[in-house]
Amino acid sequence: ICQEVERVDSALRSYIAVQFGLVSYAIFRYGSEEQKQKWLPSIARGEKIGCFGLTEPNHGSDAGAMETVAKKDADGWVINGTKQWITESSVADFAVVWAKTDEGVRGFIVERGTEGFSPTSQSRKGSMRASDVGELGFSDCRIPLANALPEVKGLNAPLSCLSQARYGISWGAIGMAMDCYETALNYAKEREQFGAPIAAYQLVQEKLVTMLIEITKAQLLSYRLGRLMDDGKANYAQISMAKKNNVSIARMCARLARETLGANGISLDYSPIRHMANVESVYTYEGTDDMHTLILGQDITGIPAFRRQL
Repeated sequence: ICQEVERVDSALRSYIAVQFGLVSYAIFRYGSEEQKQKWLPSIARGEKIGCFGLTEPNHGSDAGAMETVAKKDADGWVINGTKQWITESSVADFAVVWAKTDEGVRGFIVERGTEGFSPTSQSRKGSMRASDVGELGFSDCRIPLANALPEVKGLNAPLSCLSQARYGISWGAIGMAMDCYETALNYAKEREQFGAPIAAYQLVQEKLVTMLIEITKAQLLSYRLGRLMDDGKANYAQISMAKKNNVSIARMCARLARETLGANGISLDYSPIRHMANVESVYTYEGTDDMHTLILGQDITGIPAFRRQL
């Protein structure tokens, strides 16, 4: 599904990834039975929209250094802080928010309209222009005790949600690459220069062949990963490999397709230039390419290369 949806636009697949890979999984895995009954059916029916608040203005890759805090008292939890680059921020009915507490990182459900909760939208962006993305502000935002996700025990909880979304991204990136390839192929067979379709020229054929080979390899990687996930055997490093590899392939295919279309490659009448812009967001969110390299490196060597101090 993610593959076919992202043929159209990355923003549509991002919506799916947030609703089911991040928000629903967080509630399903870490929520109470009451929370599951309240939110999961309505999300599945499309009646409610959720968002996932982890990234902050000063902390993206280093999620463990988050500054958003939640203090517990007799009446509930009080949250203060800011989350940034949150998909569906201004349209969501509720947010799954991660904050530091005296007991470590915890997860909370904050409903729209709660006093002290201020979601906003970021319109000035050159990528994912079809996606609602913005900030979540919390200023003495008080929520009931029952809104805490009871099964969360530390930072591994939100990171496990990211793994679910990254798997969907690995398929979505293939769809983006496929649309770029098919657009370039059709254009190359119709566009004539020097008395022949440009598809007749070796350099153009090389671009098309390269795209198809890499797309096919990416599909096999995600297919194998899917089988492992179905069997409960996939680990976070394998998911990182698929996200890193397939998004890089989509990035390459968007560039090669844009080149194949020549000057028309920058026209919004064709999809590659839009995919080129969108893939820059996909390349960064749910773990940057560099972060996935370090995750894989640690898994291979057993030595972490992450540093808090230089």
